[in-house]
Amino acid sequence: MNPDLSKLQPYPFEKLAKLKAAVSPNMALEHISLSIGEPKHPSPVFVQQAMIDSIRSLENYPTTKGLPELSSVCADWLGRRFKLNAIDPVTQVIPVNGTREAIFAFAQAAVDRSQPQPLVLSPNPFYQIYEGAAYLAGAEPYFLPCLEATGFNADYASVPADVWQRCQLLFVCSPGNPTGSTLSLAQYKELIALADQYNFIIASDECYSELWVDGKEAPAGLLQACAELGRDDYDKCVVFHSLSKRSNLPGLRSGFIAGDAKLLKPFLLYRTYHGCAQPVQTQMAAIAAWKDEAHVEENRRQYTEKFKTFIEILEPVIDIQQTDASFYLWLKTPIADDLFAQRLFAEQHITVLPGSYISRAVEGINPGAGRVRMALVASVEECREAAQRIRSFIETLNAELAESA
Repeated sequence: MNPDLSKLQPYPFEKLAKLKAAVSPNMALEHISLSIGEPKHPSPVFVQQAMIDSIRSLENYPTTKGLPELSSVCADWLGRRFKLNAIDPVTQVIPVNGTREAIFAFAQAAVDRSQPQPLVLSPNPFYQIYEGAAYLAGAEPYFLPCLEATGFNADYASVPADVWQRCQLLFVCSPGNPTGSTLSLAQYKELIALADQYNFIIASDECYSELWVDGKEAPAGLLQACAELGRDDYDKCVVFHSLSKRSNLPGLRSGFIAGDAKLLKPFLLYRTYHGCAQPVQTQMAAIAAWKDEAHVEENRRQYTEKFKTFIEILEPVIDIQQTDASFYLWLKTPIADDLFAQRLFAEQHITVLPGSYISRAVEGINPGAGRVRMALVASVEECREAAQRIRSFIETLNAELAESA
């Protein structure tokens, strides 16, 4: 077997399952899961109907490139959302089976193993696929800490020149998972300048781009920065978008990659061999979803309400900050993050994810330590109940800490 498989760490939710198995939950309370970023809002009925109406397409093999209609709809959406000057649906867009599959696959196609010591840079904490994709592409991951002092974004100016020289692929995630932080257009432009200087690819994971709090500005995107610079070829830049979070369709496994045609052409060749064509009925459902914004606005309204609820309930007992976007709260814990998560499960039957499980220690510092990720994916009512229980738990912790002081 591929020896690089031995470099992969257990997935965070495997660690979480072991952590929870060591205690017994309070069975007097219904379980509320805030650990997995899986939307629980109902999927749009018209999307379901589009899939039903195209069920006879099961009789046909789908093509790797996908339906031209889907690529066109995705290009149109990108153009409107990010104010692009132009985007060619034929050469600059490829439908994919969700961003997870495409992010991993793109790294396999992008990394040049013949070069000495290739690096794949990513934020830290991070979406675990970035690390696994780097290792299995024959590169080493290089983690960039995202700390409160830098707005939970990486400090790119502090990255040594020799690291940039070895960098072949830079993953960015905006809005960020788990921090909810966003990159500005100015920051994207600085990264583009670095990519030009050191000749690496920027892969921007923007799957949370449509989840922002009402009243705030929509998050910027990498291609939007390219457009403002007049780089309509999107040289060295690709973005990933998904319907999972935007449209509550994680089970559809549908998204797209868009950007530099020089990169997408060989990536399409890779995908032809990889065997990851998106089923036609899935594509028809995706076309319906990308065409509609009303359900996305309702999605944002509900997440805004849940953020407001959590902050109002928890603010009196703990330091809690509104994230820029996404559906995550990145909560600082008064005790170790894994112990916090374990006791919260045992005492209040609520599951959250320890921040240290989705981070790596760099120079002895784990940027996720002392925080937990809370995914506000449950219903508004369940989130209110969860916030009340978490407040009760934190009040207990605060009393214990005061007594021991």
